[in-house]
Amino acid sequence: MQYTHSQKYIRMSPTKMRYLIFAIKKMVPTEAVEKLGLINKAASEVVRKTIAAAIANAKVKGADEKNLKFASIAVGEGPRLKRGMAVSRGRWHPIVKKMSHLTIVLETKKEEIKKEQVKKEVKKSKKIKK
Repeated sequence: MQYTHSQKYIRMSPTKMRYLIFAIKKMVPTEAVEKLGLINKAASEVVRKTIAAAIANAKVKGADEKNLKFASIAVGEGPRLKRGMAVSRGRWHPIVKKMSHLTIVLETKKEEIKKEQVKKEVKKSKKIKK
């Protein structure tokens, strides 16, 4: 089963968040929450809280946090705040403040084992029929 949590309109550039996402993608979610607390990046706190919320969603629905893994982590671009700074000669330099959307999907590891077992059983039954 899959458990999702999304955090929208985060006032941080998506590229800054993607550096952390690439680092934790292969980890177990509980391990990622522990390690993100030690990383000294601005995005680490937002990502840590979002993963913790996704784990909490899974717990409420009856999943064991030890059997969870990341199905997908996506960082998308949100709207942009367009600001500007006045400069000499009546000109204006644009400043674009980017936002991002973070979506985390967790799934249980046991489902994969069941799927693999079903595939093996199907192969065995085909061999028996031949």
